[in-house]
Amino acid sequence: MNPAEVQGSPITLSAIADSDGTMAIIAMDQRNTLRRMFTAVGVEATIDDLRQAKVDVAKHLTPHATGILLDPDFGVPAVRDSGSLAPACGLLVAAEPSDRGTYNGEPRSHRIPEQNATWVRDMGGHAVKFLIMMNPARTIGAGEPDLTAETLQVVREVVEDCRAVGIPSIIENLIYPLPGTETMTPQQREDAIVESAALLTELKPDLLKLEYPGSAAGCQRLAGVLTVPWAVLSAGVDFDTFTDVIKVSCDAGGASGFIAGRSVWKESIGMVGQERQTFLSEVAVPRLTNLREAISGRARPWTEAVS
Repeated sequence: MNPAEVQGSPITLSAIADSDGTMAIIAMDQRNTLRRMFTAVGVEATIDDLRQAKVDVAKHLTPHATGILLDPDFGVPAVRDSGSLAPACGLLVAAEPSDRGTYNGEPRSHRIPEQNATWVRDMGGHAVKFLIMMNPARTIGAGEPDLTAETLQVVREVVEDCRAVGIPSIIENLIYPLPGTETMTPQQREDAIVESAALLTELKPDLLKLEYPGSAAGCQRLAGVLTVPWAVLSAGVDFDTFTDVIKVSCDAGGASGFIAGRSVWKESIGMVGQERQTFLSEVAVPRLTNLREAISGRARPWTEAVS
């Protein structure tokens, strides 16, 4: 990993990866979700609460991670000002709008033009992360917009912008139930994840951040359609479950590592002061170490995925 790539030459995924080309990235880009987590433990979070939570996680976990994903509103300024980002840890910046649009209740993707690749690079970022929500099974009714096509166009613009500036593009997709259905069957969920990945890989982002498709067979389907590297996200599942998810994603799906957030640090949000520091050092750090051990010898180097 070489964060010095930020200055001058184009940045590659090596800036957020280990020397073997695998990724162990901590996600702390939550904004509205983080507020809800505080509310769930009886705390009406202030901006200072949000900033401190991000600083504490960065301080304890970035010395053991290849990268950290932060939001530009609270995370990047707080971590930068506090000096809590470990020197060898890469910085990913969430560039999607914090408040995303909808169409009749369905998520609708858009960009804020000013939150572009140059903006991320100027704040010291090593990669642009952009979140979308897409389900290709959606049908288009008369007079309705094609939300899938809209989303793919947004991704195309992000990827092209990053390529022009010389900074990696990381596209995160979260699938969602279609209107009229509250949940998806496991097969519907797998299909949505795989079919979305097939559409996204055609646009050649540098990395895809994807949900676990539910099984080794689903991961094998992912491996069959992807032509770019991918990392599995934790989606807030418990730590033991995510450890198993990582192993299957690497073994069957060729994942290059993980981007994990709440599975590692979520309990710390209900703590303050020394209690939080102790939890992060004595529980969260060993969790991250265990996750790195889980991908050792399993994760596919991102350089192999692109070659």
